[in-house]
Amino acid sequence: MATTKHTIVALVEDKPGVLNRMASLFRRRGFNIESIAVGHSETPHLSRMTIVVDGATTRVEQVRKQLDKVIDVVRVSDITGDNIIARELALIKVKATSATRSEIMQIVDIFRANIVDVGSDSVTVEVTGDEEKIDSLYTLLRGFGIKELARTGRIAMTRGALSQPGREKKTVNTEAKKPKR
Repeated sequence: MATTKHTIVALVEDKPGVLNRMASLFRRRGFNIESIAVGHSETPHLSRMTIVVDGATTRVEQVRKQLDKVIDVVRVSDITGDNIIARELALIKVKATSATRSEIMQIVDIFRANIVDVGSDSVTVEVTGDEEKIDSLYTLLRGFGIKELARTGRIAMTRGALSQPGREKKTVNTEAKKPKR
């Protein structure tokens, strides 16, 4: 059975233990979470969680349905097939000498990345973009020697719909609590 990278986005209550319960559900089903990013959402007391897992669509759908039953989960959806915006942030500390610093700066400029720290023997680069962009920059900088790498993992949301006259977009009431199951 073919596997696919799935992007699952959940709106969850901002409480202790929610992340652990959700990650445990994936663990019990034998999924390796490739990345997980959590942060505040546009709604007070709710956080947005983006989880990337590799698995068969039917198995991921089963887990998604089980996540939807978790009391602290307000809404969960698999946005893999949707038209999405996905980004990742990386900090890459590269070995640098006075001879290689200008070449590193040129590569960083081509990728529209930023140099956020300069040391006597290193340069730290901040890059934002899709996974392919970050992988490409990392590959080029690896030739200089990577001292340290930190990546956030994917964050994602669906693109805005094009408005049509006479059609209003429905909003979801995130204030309503789910019934206890």
